[in-house]
Amino acid sequence: MMMKLDSPYRILLLGGTTEATSLAQSLAGENGVSATLSLAGRTVNPAASPLPVRIGGFGGVDALTEYLTRENIDLIVDATHPFAARISNNAIAASAAAQIPLLAIERPPWTPANGDNWNEYDSIDTAIAALPDTPQNVFSGLGRQAIAALSVAPQHRYVIRVVDASEPPASLPQATIVAARGPFRTEDDLELFRKHRISHVLAKNSGGSAAYSKIEAAGVLGIKVHMVRRPAIAPRSTVASVEYALAWIKTHHQRRSERGV
Repeated sequence: MMMKLDSPYRILLLGGTTEATSLAQSLAGENGVSATLSLAGRTVNPAASPLPVRIGGFGGVDALTEYLTRENIDLIVDATHPFAARISNNAIAASAAAQIPLLAIERPPWTPANGDNWNEYDSIDTAIAALPDTPQNVFSGLGRQAIAALSVAPQHRYVIRVVDASEPPASLPQATIVAARGPFRTEDDLELFRKHRISHVLAKNSGGSAAYSKIEAAGVLGIKVHMVRRPAIAPRSTVASVEYALAWIKTHHQRRSERGV
C-alpha cells in the first residue's frame, strides 16, 4: 500500500527488558518515527516509558498479524527477554504473514569464566530437580513465573528475587521473597549470598549486564550455578545491542523515505 511521504515510520517495540527501555527512550526523540511499546503485563508496575504503551498479549499469530495490518506497522523490534520464546516465535510468523521486517535485539549468552562452577540444563524443571535431596540454601533468579516449579523441592531454603513483592506460597514454608528491580550490583549480591549462606544459584542464561551480578558473585564465592539454557527461537534478523538496533532502524527508515512508500 502506498503511503504519504510525510507519514511516520511506525514501529511496534516488543519490550520488557533494559534494552527495550533504552531503545524506547531513543525512539521517542526520533523525527518521523511513531513507536508503540508492547508489554506482556507480567510486571505489576513496569518502568515508565516515553512511548505509548499497550499491555497484554495479542492472542496468537493471527491476532498479531491483524494488529500489524490495522495499525500500519512498518517494523517490529523484538526486545523481549531471551526466554520469551512464545511471543518471539509468534512475532516472526506474524511479520512474515504481514510482509513487514522484524529485527531482534539478542544479547549474547553468558559463558563460564575461569573458576565458575556451572551445570547447564534444558529446562527450569530439570535445573530444580538436579538440586541435592538434602536441604540447601538456594537463590532463585528464575523469576516469579517459576516459583510454582520450586514447590517440587520444598525442603530447600529459597531466596527468591522478583520484581513485584509478594508472599511466598504455602508450599515453600522456608522461602524468602526479595523484591528488587535490576540492574543489580555484584557487591550487593555478594552480601545477599553471604547473609543467607547460599549454596546453589538457579539462573536463566539471560545474557547482558543487568542480571549478571548473581553469576559473578557465585563465581567469587565458589557457589554452584544451575544454569537454564535458552529456548529455541526461529531464525530471524538480530543485532546484539541497542546502538546497532538504532542504526538498523535509521537505515531502513531512510530507505523507505527514498522509495516514497
